[in-house]
Amino acid sequence: MPDSKASTPRRDFLGGLAATAAAIGLGDLVAQAQAAEPATGTEFQSWLESIPGKYRQVYDAPSANNGFALIWSHVFLMTGAQGYGVPENELGVVLVLRHSAIPIAFRDELWDKYKLGEYFKINDPTTNAPATRNPFAYIKPGDMPLPEAALEKLIARGVRVAACAMAIHFQSMRVAQAAGVPHETVKKDWLAGVIPGIQVVPSGVLAVNGAQSKGCSYCFAG
Repeated sequence: MPDSKASTPRRDFLGGLAATAAAIGLGDLVAQAQAAEPATGTEFQSWLESIPGKYRQVYDAPSANNGFALIWSHVFLMTGAQGYGVPENELGVVLVLRHSAIPIAFRDELWDKYKLGEYFKINDPTTNAPATRNPFAYIKPGDMPLPEAALEKLIARGVRVAACAMAIHFQSMRVAQAAGVPHETVKKDWLAGVIPGIQVVPSGVLAVNGAQSKGCSYCFAG
């Protein structure tokens, strides 16, 4: 039977955190954390355990930066196999999309519906106008200098891609306010529009920390 005295400080802390978070509109996130408290492991921890390989790298992408985080992920897989003399499955890559890089994680229809190219100031490489589709996934000729770095191709090669839930929360709130529509409607739409194979994580900074705790070397990519 658990020691109720030992658990009191943690529960008091979570209770205080819940009250503070509720005041800034993050009550749902804290509720999820409290619900997970008794568990021996979380979905996030299981995702971290899935990082493959002996040689590991995490790319921290707070902005789209013309897709360089994807390009560098491909370059690491290509040159790591050569440099270390190992098969590609001995290389682990984590790509963390946070802050203004989160539209990279979204399907084309979200880019079109919410004018994400205009909002995030990302142009379509083929037209030089604000992108109404994702130019980093399922790409067209001319979108990226290295087609092998397209998002879905990296995922198929074992790259672990994380999308920041905090960024989704706050960026969707701003877009919803500008459009005059309910925030929860936009947020739900964005979460449903994440490209398959991408893990939505509690926060991007947490994913960077977690990847490093699993032996990933850090590289800023934004």
